[in-house]
Amino acid sequence: MPYKIMIAEDDADIAELISLYLENDDFQVVLAQNGKEALELFEKLDIDLLIVDLMMPEVNGYETIRKIREVSKIPILILSAKSMNQDKVLGLGIGADMYMTKPFDPLELVAQVKAMIRRSYRFSTSGQEPSSFFLKRGDLVYDPEKMCLKKAGKEISLTAYELKLLVAMMKAPGRVFTKLQLYQVISRDFCQADEDTIMVHISRIRSKIEEDPSKPKYIKTVRGLGYRFDDEDV
Repeated sequence: MPYKIMIAEDDADIAELISLYLENDDFQVVLAQNGKEALELFEKLDIDLLIVDLMMPEVNGYETIRKIREVSKIPILILSAKSMNQDKVLGLGIGADMYMTKPFDPLELVAQVKAMIRRSYRFSTSGQEPSSFFLKRGDLVYDPEKMCLKKAGKEISLTAYELKLLVAMMKAPGRVFTKLQLYQVISRDFCQADEDTIMVHISRIRSKIEEDPSKPKYIKTVRGLGYRFDDEDV
C-alpha cells in the first residue's frame, strides 16, 4: 500500500505541483484547500504524513496542526512563505516536525517527505535491538517493539521525531550531542543543521518528561556544545 500524503494548501497551483511530484514517486495524495477541510478529511482517512501551509482560510495551519497533534503522531511538514525564525519556532513548537519555506524545490520536498516517512514508520525495523529489549533510564522506559515511552508506568505522548531524538540520547547517557549531531538523527540525508529546530524539539521533550523543565533532570544543556542525557542520579 502506498503512503498517503495530505497536502493542506489553498494555492491550487502549488498543491498540484507537489501532488504531481509525490505521485510520480508512488505516493497517494489527498488535497485539502483549507484547514477545515483538512481536519474533516483527516477524521475519515488514514493519513501517513501532512504537508501544511500556515496561511489558509477558515482554519489556519497552526490550528490544524494543534488539532491533529491532539490525536495523532503522524509526521507533519510545514511549507510556508513565512520565513522568520519566530514562525519556524512557533510551528515546530506546536508539533510540526519539519519546516520548509517557499519558494521551494519540489525534488527537495519529495526527498524530505521520503526521509520523514522512513524515519517515522521504519523506526523500529533496523534490527539493531531485539524486540524484548527495554531501554531503561531512571523512571523512563522505552519499548522498541511498541515504539512507546513510559515514565513511572505512564505512557508519554511524543511525536516520532521527539521519540527518535530522546531514544538516541538515552542509548548514550553522558555523551554530549551537538545540535548538528541531533539534527542528523532526524534528517541525516537531506537537510543542513538547524539549531532552532533542535532547540524546539528538546524544549518539547523536556516539557513531557521532566518534572521541572527549567531544571531538567534528564536532558542537560552543555553550554556552548549541545545536550546530554544525564547518567547521574537517574
